[in-house]
Amino acid sequence: MNNWLERFVDRRAGVIICFLLTLLEKFCRVIHGSAELPPVKRILFIKPVEQGALVLAYGAIKRAVEKVGRENVFIFVFQKNREIVDILGVIPSENVITARDDGLIRFGLDMLAAFIRMRRLRIDTAVDLEIFARISIIIAWFSGARRRVGLHRFNMEGPYRGDLVTHRVQYNPYLHTAQAFDIFLRAAFSNPQEAPLLKEEPQSPLEYPPRFVPDRETLQSVDILLQETLGVGDVSRLPHPLFLFNPKCLDELPSRKWPDECYVELGRKLLEIWPDGRILVIGLEHEKHLCASMIAAIDPEKAYSLAGRLTLRSLIALMTRCDLLVSSDSGPAHFAALTDIAGVVFFGPETPLLYSPLSDKLRVIHLNLACSPCYSPMNYRLSPCTDNQCLQRITPEKVCQVIQRILPHS
Repeated sequence: MNNWLERFVDRRAGVIICFLLTLLEKFCRVIHGSAELPPVKRILFIKPVEQGALVLAYGAIKRAVEKVGRENVFIFVFQKNREIVDILGVIPSENVITARDDGLIRFGLDMLAAFIRMRRLRIDTAVDLEIFARISIIIAWFSGARRRVGLHRFNMEGPYRGDLVTHRVQYNPYLHTAQAFDIFLRAAFSNPQEAPLLKEEPQSPLEYPPRFVPDRETLQSVDILLQETLGVGDVSRLPHPLFLFNPKCLDELPSRKWPDECYVELGRKLLEIWPDGRILVIGLEHEKHLCASMIAAIDPEKAYSLAGRLTLRSLIALMTRCDLLVSSDSGPAHFAALTDIAGVVFFGPETPLLYSPLSDKLRVIHLNLACSPCYSPMNYRLSPCTDNQCLQRITPEKVCQVIQRILPHS
């Protein structure tokens, strides 16, 4: 399913399902009464989408491991997003529960299998890490977990999610998402009568993700790719600085995209300042033609496209070989936090107060326009904006100045 269809199904069918499950929940309470909740022994995190957000969830998952043991922590993600969970390595690989979302029939069958497995595991606590979706709390209910932690809208505007959450957390737009995820986990161990949760101070400082150490095979494949692409005989002779551009040429959220022509102009400026440097442009398979046009416009002898040639694991390994990343607010910016790469990350329709990467080496550029941010957990990232001045006004000159402060130059 594409992003538009997923949103549509969640908004339309999700409301109906949450309403019906709420009626069933209330009926069961009337028939069986409100039994005392069991102690927290087995925790299931639910975060179907957004690999970058899974990096932000690392601290919460680690805290769960510390409380109930690594073997008793599980996570549900869509199959296409599981690799980042394996890379983080905070829970056993066999504790990752997945479903494919590339077709309604396959999705339905996989979800049925996932629910059966969750119930066999006797999950007692489900932690819903989704901010604006309904599918996650529906999954939490079908998991069989009697303790369900997640957002409840109370008297606020927000997506209707029924009465399916037992430990109700109130959305706080002033907390970083990593802090919010940590609050969800801690709320599972709190008294649900103290709503809204959590009546404790948020985590500070934030828990940074672990350093990524590429396996020998992955690093060797990346080194061979670099040698062939850059025409060097040995990785010890790689040109420096090595810039990595993540332009998201066909971003599924166009309003968060820095214009391609700005990447072109920035690339030219960087090669003027660092004539021995080289630029690598990354992208997905369907972005190949646009990445090829970008490198041709920058300098076909000093810029190279790697679009469609990298796995997630090899991308992060590549970051360990590069000097600086230039990226939009997207997954690769958060993956970079697993390495020591420096970089700049553009924010506009989203706010870095909530979603900045967890790395001291990544500088955020954000203009703080009055209309920014226009994305919200309350609007499904359906911004009315068709003229993203919050990014268009970030000039290549300004970005170049920031980069010059980060990297030594001649």
